[in-house]
Amino acid sequence: MDIEAFFENMPFADLLGVEVTTVDDGHAEGHIEMREELSWNEDKVMAHGGVTFTLADTVGGAALVSIVDQPVPTIDMRIDYLEAGTGDLRAEADVVRQGGDVGVVDVDVYAEDGAHVADARGVYKTG
Repeated sequence: MDIEAFFENMPFADLLGVEVTTVDDGHAEGHIEMREELSWNEDKVMAHGGVTFTLADTVGGAALVSIVDQPVPTIDMRIDYLEAGTGDLRAEADVVRQGGDVGVVDVDVYAEDGAHVADARGVYKTG
């Protein structure tokens, strides 16, 4: 499976501008360039929670795809928002468990100033 092409052609991620930049052996990284229309605040550009969630979900899925070499639909994702996401966001994901039916991935999201914006745990269908 061409992982890069798969994530480049994902319509919703493309709409938001999510880019998966690194995918290798259970690890993935990606980012999103913030812009006004992705903000929840009209006075200052701050990432809407859905933007942060989508970044975490997409990069988390990419980490698991790098191991199972097939699409992995999301079963569940839990996210804790730790700080407002200002500026561009980046995510790092690592597979915690790869099973026959499900896989578990931990994801951290950071702002461009290094602030830890969110941490998430995703569960994806692998079988």
